[in-house]
Amino acid sequence: MPLLNNSPELTISHPIFLIGFMGCGKTTMGKKIAKKGVIPFVDLDQKIVEQAGMSVSDYFALNGEDAFRELETHMLRAIPTTEATIISTGGGTPCFNDNIEWMNENGTTVYLKLPPRALLKRLSGKEGTSRPLLKGKSEDEILDFITIKLNEREKFYEQAKLIVDVHNMNPSLVLDLIFTKLQSK
Repeated sequence: MPLLNNSPELTISHPIFLIGFMGCGKTTMGKKIAKKGVIPFVDLDQKIVEQAGMSVSDYFALNGEDAFRELETHMLRAIPTTEATIISTGGGTPCFNDNIEWMNENGTTVYLKLPPRALLKRLSGKEGTSRPLLKGKSEDEILDFITIKLNEREKFYEQAKLIVDVHNMNPSLVLDLIFTKLQSK
């Protein structure tokens, strides 16, 4: 059983699912948590790319959202749940096909929470230019999109076992906070 934070009191034997809106830091934090705890890291979107043989945006455009969500659910549920693994999910993963319930039953869900303006700041920069849903949108349009989508998804995100408000926090502090919260569970 891997030790997290080099602490004998904090061992995990099941997956930790990082959930939240695009740009909240799921992949970045997932890699850091995995490295610190010497635990495998899985980026669900990358698994989908490997399985589909094309980018998520290409698969989405070619096959539609319903087919994408089915593939996403299949790939999520193919991840072994008896091992310590850090999994970065897509922003919509918890919102479809009862995935939030499944993740809560099979591991620990951690919602990396950010307000719309903070997400806008992250998604308006370099990171946002690679997001197909944001291409060609003005900053005001991106903020409207984020606000609407976040309102739709919040009811799923809020079902996470741990909620970490990552606004104005550096990654090290977020990492320590997640470890502290996991240790108190």
